[in-house]
Amino acid sequence: MARWSRGLTGKVAVMAGGTGALLVCGLALWTLRGPAVPPEEYVAVGRPARIYPDYQDTVIPPNIAPLNVRIEEQGYRYFVRVCADHGKPIELSSRSPDITIPEAPWHRLLAENRGGNLRYEVFVRPDDDAPWRRFDDVRNSIAKEDIDSFLVYRRIRPAHSTWREMGIYQRQLRSFNERVVLENGCFKNGCVNCHTFCNNSSDRMLVGIRSRVHGTPELLVHDGEAHKIGATFGYTAWHPSGTLAAFSVNKVRQVFHAAANEVRDVLDLDSLIACYDVNGQAIRAVPPLMKKDRLETYPTWSPDGRWLYFCTAPITWEDRNSIPERFNEIRYDLMRISYDIESKTWGQVEAVLTAEQTGRSILLPRVSPDGRWLLVTMCDYGCFPVYRPSSDLYLIDLKQARETGRYEYRRLDINSDASESWHSFSSNGRWIAFSSKRLSHTFTRVFLAYMDKQGVVRKPFVLPQKDPGHYESTLWTYSLPEFVTEPIRTKGEALARVIRGEEQISAKMPITMATPKADAAPQAGEPWQRSHQ
Repeated sequence: MARWSRGLTGKVAVMAGGTGALLVCGLALWTLRGPAVPPEEYVAVGRPARIYPDYQDTVIPPNIAPLNVRIEEQGYRYFVRVCADHGKPIELSSRSPDITIPEAPWHRLLAENRGGNLRYEVFVRPDDDAPWRRFDDVRNSIAKEDIDSFLVYRRIRPAHSTWREMGIYQRQLRSFNERVVLENGCFKNGCVNCHTFCNNSSDRMLVGIRSRVHGTPELLVHDGEAHKIGATFGYTAWHPSGTLAAFSVNKVRQVFHAAANEVRDVLDLDSLIACYDVNGQAIRAVPPLMKKDRLETYPTWSPDGRWLYFCTAPITWEDRNSIPERFNEIRYDLMRISYDIESKTWGQVEAVLTAEQTGRSILLPRVSPDGRWLLVTMCDYGCFPVYRPSSDLYLIDLKQARETGRYEYRRLDINSDASESWHSFSSNGRWIAFSSKRLSHTFTRVFLAYMDKQGVVRKPFVLPQKDPGHYESTLWTYSLPEFVTEPIRTKGEALARVIRGEEQISAKMPITMATPKADAAPQAGEPWQRSHQ
């Protein structure tokens, strides 16, 4: 394996492979273990090398961690030159097909070629008696726009209805540094999920907690202080003012199929949307959405705070405690409702896109920070796209809709034959993150993709890891990737103490799941039935 060692003043940096030792005097220097000498004679192969992960023909951020790869070509020696139009190339020689790129020269190279191109020149020698083989360059483009500094996601094993380990983690995208935000071992292995942020800022965060011991509160982090809200939130979205959060309350059930590629399904037997007033510490109803015959879920705000988008489906069954016989015909429409934060008044519900128009269930609306693009997931039925292999990403141009009065949608070219879901935008709107099962059809992994101002989305690439083979060996799944511009500074143990503590903000639901009665909370159900990811 090619490795770099840093020589310091008066220290000795040893180069493996019989090259002896290099004494570094008076300066800091990077050296490579193993001779980094490009082959002078080789045979051109005429095609790019097969690499894993598939980091080629895409657009990458200028501030992303190194894209380490495995060369999936038979050989006993490998040489890779990472280069661009400007700056010093990075030359790596290895007896292993795993190529690990040092971070410092990588970031210098990307910084000097922002808006340009990046190349991997790959040479492989099959054995001592064979000549070196020179493959066509592996090429990528380097965007001008940065990606947000951190990505927050949940890690969990791919369990059905039970779990042991799970947690919320934050990953620094410039490096491979991953830190714990909150692990469930801190509160008797309960469930931690549905984290959300205000305007890509870590200063305001909401996290759902499900625990046999500590109940089902919502954890609120506000300007560095953590509080526990005595109410159960489902899918949650901050109003851009930071003073209000819309959330769903869901009566969730799992369904298991006898035989299918994906045997799991998740259904809402009942659901509604309400709002939490942060300053008033109270839950308020949304009167136009207090309908007994509709399911409402997945709220999200427009960047100007004037519109709340959400998904809704008709309730056509009588028993709210049993799985409906024709559950595979439940499809959600995409709606929106206006809101005036000054007067705290709601307008009328408007249809954006209906299941009748698309023939599919429309879920997980997210609006780009500039307010132009609405990104959704559509699948054949239901409300839980991660378990539906038919789930794909679609884009709606809201600017065009304002001009024409019609909401038109298009399926993105970046979709695969596996589930795509849980998407979010970076703060500058140029990057999207989403969970996809395309690598194995079993485990969700986080993918990143560049989207230009015209709504063209380039080929996605999996979140880089230091070990190129990481995704072949890990049993973790990654869900709900959310961009934040700064790290979450509240420590996990501080959050856990709030969860375990007795003090909480009292917040009663003004309505129940079935009827608009005052001061009555909906039934929470068992904690494992309220796990959403």
